Amino acid sequence: MASGRVLVVGSVNVDLVVAAPRLPAPGQTVTGGDLARYQGGKGGNQATAAARLGARVAVVGAVGDDEMGRQARSALASEGIDVAGLAVSSRATGVALIVVDPRGENLITVAPGANDEVHAVHVRTALAALAPGPDDVVLVCREIPPDGVRAALEVGREAGSITILNPAPADGLDAATLALADILTPNETELALLGGLGSARGNPETAARQVLAGQPTDAGEGDAHGRAVVVTLGAAGALIVRAAGAAVAVPAPAVEVVDTTGAGDTLNGALAAGLADGLDLAGAVRRAVAAAALSTTRPGARGGMPTRAELEALPGEG
Repeated sequence: MASGRVLVVGSVNVDLVVAAPRLPAPGQTVTGGDLARYQGGKGGNQATAAARLGARVAVVGAVGDDEMGRQARSALASEGIDVAGLAVSSRATGVALIVVDPRGENLITVAPGANDEVHAVHVRTALAALAPGPDDVVLVCREIPPDGVRAALEVGREAGSITILNPAPADGLDAATLALADILTPNETELALLGGLGSARGNPETAARQVLAGQPTDAGEGDAHGRAVVVTLGAAGALIVRAAGAAVAVPAPAVEVVDTTGAGDTLNGALAAGLADGLDLAGAVRRAVAAAALSTTRPGARGGMPTRAELEALPGEG
């Protein structure tokens, strides 16, 4: 059992997924495939990924007072996740519309609904009830209002917890908010937006260092963990970049990909679980990359998220 907790602040959605013969281009209609419904949302997914790896997890967010919201709450509770911080909103539960092609690549559009109600007041109240401490990890994801994101990171920083920000999407985040995160976990596209670059592809280390250099140095009390950017690189794994020292590449194991939906969420949840379990950053990233790879072998954002036993059965992970 992990020594610290993973406190996740973010979105909870229901995913409506169509497995199509190809991804549509703008203005194009593609027919074929069946509709499937899964539990999703970055907050819900990342909380689930952490819980399956044995972490003690609580989630802060909102769902609607509707059938989808009740199912979403029940699904999280069934994973052993504390859902006391999951508010019930008058708005509908968030929905993600996802198209997946035969290679496992996807296109996603999200109607946030109740997630737009996860403002700073609710976040502060819910986290105060959870009383985060130095052993805990506060994992914050987007698809909620920027003031809710900042409040979560501020509370985590004030408590001395490790703070992680998954900047997906990367818009609407100022440098002061980014500086409250001990660890940023963008993909290459998000990294380019954070750094104000035309593209980070081909040189993520340079882009990550530019993001770190652009963050204020006076982000407040409690900056005890140092800052790092963990760039997610899909099938290539991840790259750990700190302000000083050489970047560390973490390759992904080879797997047979079925659906990449939720792989990034798995990585973030597993990273938080590893840090809460006392692993150093490199060890936590290595385990997170392996978990993310395993998650792509089954359909659905949560369908392939591994348990601790499944992850430890992977060669090199036992």
